[in-house]
Amino acid sequence: MGDTTVKTLDGRTAAAPPKGDETDAEARESGAEGRGTTGSTAAEGTLWQRLRRPRRPRIWIELALIGVSYWLYSLVRNAVPEQEAVAMRNADWIWRAEHAIGLGFEEAFNRAVNSVTWLIVGMNYYYATLHFIVTIGVLVWLYRRHPGRYAAHRTVLFLTTGVALIGFYLFPLCPPRLMEGQNFVDTVLVHHTWGSMASGNLKHMTNQYAAMPSMHIGWSLWCGLIIFALAKAPWARILGLLYPAATLVVIIATANHFWLDAVGGALCLAFGFAVVSAWYGTLPFRLPRRVPSHEPAEPVLTRV
Repeated sequence: MGDTTVKTLDGRTAAAPPKGDETDAEARESGAEGRGTTGSTAAEGTLWQRLRRPRRPRIWIELALIGVSYWLYSLVRNAVPEQEAVAMRNADWIWRAEHAIGLGFEEAFNRAVNSVTWLIVGMNYYYATLHFIVTIGVLVWLYRRHPGRYAAHRTVLFLTTGVALIGFYLFPLCPPRLMEGQNFVDTVLVHHTWGSMASGNLKHMTNQYAAMPSMHIGWSLWCGLIIFALAKAPWARILGLLYPAATLVVIIATANHFWLDAVGGALCLAFGFAVVSAWYGTLPFRLPRRVPSHEPAEPVLTRV
């Protein structure tokens, strides 16, 4: 007496599960994933809902997508005309604008850090490697540990990079190390390290005047925000905040960018997050961690 039974459509009866069987952890996880979905269950079958629903990423599709996207990015970036005269004028304008507001400190900082050989050499290698290593590492981490959020964050990165191409085309900018009449040090050339595709023997392989916006900042800030928002370990979250800050120091110390280029990179990232958040109806961080499995519905249960 007091037991509850259920009857399926085929007439069989079974005991209903007790209400308290679900653990608190499962309830929290279920609630969190429910909050991250877009729309009600009744609307899941609509085309709009299917387009916005997070999907389980497939490794070969993602590898192909990333490879093709980076190839197109490099192709378009390097196809932008290297307008040296315009790039030099824009650099002079940036330099004067920074001095007008009292923040034209890049040259002094570049020369000060360059005087410490071990430090500037380390920064050269930081500039050359971590930009790719950390970004790829975060993509892999998202794919494995947060598949429900992977596609949204990957799309943010793509949009950020795509809108940067518009900046490269509309505002060609000479990096500080190539400015004429200034005393910036090209730290890669001086210390004979490999660290910039736009220095030394590799300078003809890339557009040297694509400094605005800074994708070193756009990508590192993307990595840092994701790590800070999704990592559980406090030390990892701290490193997430430190990474874009350290990148800002490096791009200025190596004279590859003005600090205003970093502002441009941050604005590109903000655009990417705004578009993706509008599409999903929430910030990418708030999407469900796991992709909900849309299994066939259970038999309808009726109480007897």
